[in-house]
Amino acid sequence: MPNPLILVYDMGTQSARAMLVDKAGNILGKAQKKYEEPYFSPEPGWAEQKPSFYWEALCECSRKLKTMLPDRWGDIIALTCTTIRDTCLCLDATRQPLRNCILWLDGRESSNESLPAVNKLLYALVGKTETVKLQRRVSACNWIAEHEPELWAKTDKFVLLSCWLNYMICGNLRDAAASTIGHLPFSNKARTWMKPNDLIRPLFDIRDSQTYELAESGEVLGTVTAAAAKLLEVPEGLPLIASGSDKACETIGLGCIHEGSAALGFSTTATVEVTTSRYVEPYPLVPPYVSILPGHWTPEVEIYRGYWLVSWFKREFARYEAAEAEREGISTEELLNRQLSSIPAGCLGLILQPYFNPGLVMPHARGAALGFTSAHTRMHFYRAIIEGINFGLMEGLYSIEQRSKSKVHRLMIAGGGSQSAEICQITANMFGLPLQRIHTHEATGLGAALTAFVGMGEFADYDAAIAAMVRPAEAFQPDAAQHKIYQRLYTEVFAKAFDRLQPLYTALDLMK
Repeated sequence: MPNPLILVYDMGTQSARAMLVDKAGNILGKAQKKYEEPYFSPEPGWAEQKPSFYWEALCECSRKLKTMLPDRWGDIIALTCTTIRDTCLCLDATRQPLRNCILWLDGRESSNESLPAVNKLLYALVGKTETVKLQRRVSACNWIAEHEPELWAKTDKFVLLSCWLNYMICGNLRDAAASTIGHLPFSNKARTWMKPNDLIRPLFDIRDSQTYELAESGEVLGTVTAAAAKLLEVPEGLPLIASGSDKACETIGLGCIHEGSAALGFSTTATVEVTTSRYVEPYPLVPPYVSILPGHWTPEVEIYRGYWLVSWFKREFARYEAAEAEREGISTEELLNRQLSSIPAGCLGLILQPYFNPGLVMPHARGAALGFTSAHTRMHFYRAIIEGINFGLMEGLYSIEQRSKSKVHRLMIAGGGSQSAEICQITANMFGLPLQRIHTHEATGLGAALTAFVGMGEFADYDAAIAAMVRPAEAFQPDAAQHKIYQRLYTEVFAKAFDRLQPLYTALDLMK
């Protein structure tokens, strides 16, 4: 076929997309559906969604895209699907969902902390008892086993959203190893399911029989079934190619496959990732994720509520700006970001710790703002949010560099926050590194398409695909004077704040 195209389905936290991508990295068309209700909460802190919600959104986007580009529909050579991570569901023996999906945002916890004595001792010896306890508490499989035992007994397969959507498209319950990111007994090092003697296997109350078949990125998972072809309005028999999770695809889509480059993702979860051929844990007992690239991993540090904080600020503090933005016909974020340059670097000493959700490394973390004075305004606080996210990502990158004994020399950026030139410049200044945007902000969809093209043999390897499909766009050079300010704030305040506040966070947790 002279002009082959890949049809990408990208299922995010806030919206679904269908895209047609060519071999030059052009997104020829995109159909998007923004969710009116991304999730619902049957109980405070929970986050659930009906499985059919995602499938129907995917089908709707697929059909809409066809109406936009009917003349190119016959050029599609393959499909691929990338989704949000750690969003799980239970399937019965007929592959029907037994309950709603539990999203990665969900905050419920199991009370069962029982573990084999030998494992407890080993966790204590490496100083990770609290991390392990948190992992066991927040694993959705454990909560279901504890609180819905009859349903759990009927659960034939416990899968991630990506695996179930693959099944709906091709009829095979298979998924990419690079998509298998969640609270599951999956060995990132071995790129397959854990063996019974694995140190952390007892953390998950999942039977071996409840797992599913894994594939490497680029492999054919199956072909589009007749039933799916009708709903998607694509030809029956098209191959479905394994790609990876949204962040795995984003990293590839930014061209970050060699040491020396780091990928920043400014989305609901803010992330920093590098790609390495070595198994390097960003923090002890925190595994690097499986890369789409064969034999590689992506050590990653996450700020779980990352750019969700911008949505939170907009909702709670920016009603005036929202009204003004509507009058101007622009987004509230654009109006807020225009004002960032009016606030000096460091926000007159106002520093935010962006840990609104605890993580494995910081099991008792909470958000905190330090340094308020009467001189501070709402815009100081808004800029402090942007800077606080970056401080957290800087800390993560420094840990990755130290543990991998490597140095990052350039940053690539994607995600909603990357569309702001003001945020990009602040980020370059804070890290003290040149920062590059690419020709599209749809890096996840681009990376998924790139993977599928390699899988279909259209490129010899990922280097060739990236050279053809990923084009540098705007570059942001760091301001040395501002970087000096940020380094001092990071070293003297931010890097010390968490350890000083941790006893108070722990005390607050005990009051839940």
